[in-house]
Amino acid sequence: MSGDVTPPSTSTWNSTGPATGGAPEGPRRLDGFVPPLEAWQQEPNLRWSMQHMADFLPVHQISSLGRTLALPSVPADLGHIDVPHPWEPRSAPFEDVMASTYTDGWIVARDGAVMGEQYLGTMSPGVLHLLMSVSKSLTTAVAGTLMGAGALDAGAQVTAYVPALIGSGYDGARVRDLLDMRTGVRFSEAYLDENAEVRLLEEAIGWAPRRHPDTPGTLRDFLATLGANGPHGGRFDYKSCETDALAFVIEGATGVHAADLMSERLWAPMGAEFGANVGVDAVGAGMFDGGVSASLRDLLRFGTLFLRDGAAMDGRQVLPPAWIAETVAGGPDSRAAFANAAEPTLMPGGMYRNGFWFPYPGSDVFLALGIHGQMVYVNRAAGVVAAKLSSWPTPQDAERLLWTVKAFDAVARTIA
Repeated sequence: MSGDVTPPSTSTWNSTGPATGGAPEGPRRLDGFVPPLEAWQQEPNLRWSMQHMADFLPVHQISSLGRTLALPSVPADLGHIDVPHPWEPRSAPFEDVMASTYTDGWIVARDGAVMGEQYLGTMSPGVLHLLMSVSKSLTTAVAGTLMGAGALDAGAQVTAYVPALIGSGYDGARVRDLLDMRTGVRFSEAYLDENAEVRLLEEAIGWAPRRHPDTPGTLRDFLATLGANGPHGGRFDYKSCETDALAFVIEGATGVHAADLMSERLWAPMGAEFGANVGVDAVGAGMFDGGVSASLRDLLRFGTLFLRDGAAMDGRQVLPPAWIAETVAGGPDSRAAFANAAEPTLMPGGMYRNGFWFPYPGSDVFLALGIHGQMVYVNRAAGVVAAKLSSWPTPQDAERLLWTVKAFDAVARTIA
């Protein structure tokens, strides 16, 4: 693995820091307490933990390289926009929906100009907040740049890029299956089950105490233990392991750590304001299924790429237009595979493509989502991009998720 790994800090963070590769995170808790591994993802620690990952777990830096594109501002009064509840016959103002969904920060822009932005509690513009599975969408975008450059083949076998997975459930899977969550690998995403593979993965990378002695001590070794329980290329089945496998594919195709590629191909060219980081295991492998921490404004810059066919606000091409077009269009059976999902999606007529959720039958609106309430919202028809970082006390909450989508939908209708 290339690049530098930053161990947990033993000093106090300042509330500001350099824009290039540093960790401009908020200060440590005044009482000096750092939650133990078994408790950092639980109340009352979660909000603090998600804003201080580099304070107590090792990370690999994702540098912005000092190329920041300013976000213009066109303030608007969004707080009183009426938002219908997703299934009950009632509504609430936008500001109430944000306040009631454990929001740490939200931002809304039209055509790249910020119309509203708010931070709550200790959150501020420079804080790097854990993105959970929004990390997946950043990682698939990096893969998209490689595919556009001819350096990665979506139709190739996963094991052609990651020989360490030969003999595992990934035998016969294609890179495309990873991008669309359609492998037949056996993996449970039951967050509240400490024996589920999603929790064993955290043991493997050091994000949780080792309750299962047979769990390998590295991420790649853990992926190699996963078997198969179905065909590849079949129904949609959301599994975090797929994006970790994709990160190893990216590294196998290039010989470069996926975090360094994220810096080189995404973070720097899109004009990020702050550095980012990703949690790593004992040998420095990144947890790209949910381990990236970044600022709210930089999530907005990322989402805005999808309004401009992959171009940054200064016109520099970051993501391939063809990759964005095929993301939005989906595959010929993407919606059928989604409709046949292993678990309820609560998004009838939608699809999952290249690491993004399409919640409606059309393709104008799509999302990057993470547990505990992380979201990037893109509405191409309205030219609206929004982002929200949260600390829900539970990993999943259908009401908070869908009401947030409805809130951004309402804003898009009002300001478009």
